[in-house]
This record gives sequence, C-alpha cells and structure tokens, in this order.
Amino acid sequence: MKRYSYFITLAAIFFAVSGLVYLVHYLIFKDPYHIFIFMGSDLGFVFLEVFLVVVVIERVLARQEKRNMLSKLNMVVGVFFSEVGTPLISKLLGCFAQRSEISQHMAISQDWSHKDFKQAMAYTLTTKAKDKLNCTNIDLNELKTFLIQKRLFLLRLLENPTVLEHELFSDLLWAVFHAVEEFEARTSLEDLPQSDLVHINGDLQRVYGYLTAEWIAYVEHLKLQYPYLFSLVIRTNPFQEQSSAIVT
Repeated sequence: MKRYSYFITLAAIFFAVSGLVYLVHYLIFKDPYHIFIFMGSDLGFVFLEVFLVVVVIERVLARQEKRNMLSKLNMVVGVFFSEVGTPLISKLLGCFAQRSEISQHMAISQDWSHKDFKQAMAYTLTTKAKDKLNCTNIDLNELKTFLIQKRLFLLRLLENPTVLEHELFSDLLWAVFHAVEEFEARTSLEDLPQSDLVHINGDLQRVYGYLTAEWIAYVEHLKLQYPYLFSLVIRTNPFQEQSSAIVT
C-alpha cells in the first residue's frame, strides 16, 4: 500500500486543485453551463490524447530506442566473434568427423537472401547436427587454455547491460562461461572417465548450438547493414574447410 500512497496523494492534490479552479470560475462568472461544456470536451479529448501520447508516440520512441540499442549490441556481438566466437567455431568444428554437411549448409555467399539465412538457422536449431560433436576428436587442454585466456573478456561482456536485451547472445555467453568453469574445475583433462567426457561433450554441444545460431543472425545483420564487413566474413567463413581473406 505504501508503494501507491504517493500516487494516491498526488492524484488527490490534482483533483482538489482542479475542483478549486472550477469553483473560482463559477464564483466569478456564475456560469455552470460553460463550465460543464468545456469539462465535457476536455474529458472527451483526454482519451484521444492518451492514445496519441501513450500508445502511438511511446511505441514509436520505444521502437527507435530498441533499434539503436540492437545496433550497439551488434557491435558487441562483432567484437565477441573477433575475439572468441570465430576461433571457437574453428576449434569446435574439429570435433566433427565429417564436416561436409555442415559446410554445405553454412556456405554463405553474396547471393544469400533472408530465406537462405532462415534455412541455415533452421538447420542449426532443428537438426541434430550438433549431436554428432565428439569432444574426444580435439585437444581439450588446448581448448581449455584458449577459453581461460578469454575468461576476463567474457566477464566484461556479461557486465554489459545491453547484452541482457539479446536473449540468444546472453544464453551463448552463459554457455561459453559455463564451459570455462567446467574446464577450470578440473586440474587435468587427461584420462577422464567416460561419464565425465559425456558431460563435457554435452556442454560443448550447447555452446556449439548457440554459437552457430548467433553467428548466422550476426552475418545476416552485416549483409543488410555493413556490406564491407559481410564481404570479409564470407571470405573467412570458419565453417568452410578452406577459407582465405584474400580476394580472388
């Protein structure tokens, strides 16, 4: 009740002041007819004013603010892929015995449309491609060293309030950070029991799923907004077995 006491008091004051103004008007002009005419017209306009201000203008401003925030967030996403995401994709792809199917679905080109990106996203989210990931195919100690080196960078990203507005990216960061904690909790990754390898494999599958989906969304954003960055990304596509930044 205390939370609303301020608003109740404020409303009472405004109603009292309004009533006092009408009373003074009546005492001076002795004209209740015009008082009620203007009161009725003002009350009728209140609903239109509320609709214009609260519903229309507020939504337009909120949409613009969200657009600006997402633009800033995509800069954060770009820094993440430069520092951590792209190298991590390359390392995790080593977990797959066969990469041809993945390369085929992730062969992004200048001709890709929204439909192509949507199909790639569907492949990432709805297929069981990540279930073929086998962490025993890579050097886990090397992956551990890489992720621990990036721990401080990941912590700084998690401190960014705009990250919370992007559910997929925040889930990705938490998944990567959890993998870091799992590696740090083990003094050695040698001779681990099969049950523990299955657990680590599940953590890396989660990271790979979020990482791939976010990469697709980020690359589509670059195609629409920053063609020169998109050109570099498709030339250095980590999902392709042979990629080069050199323009041919």
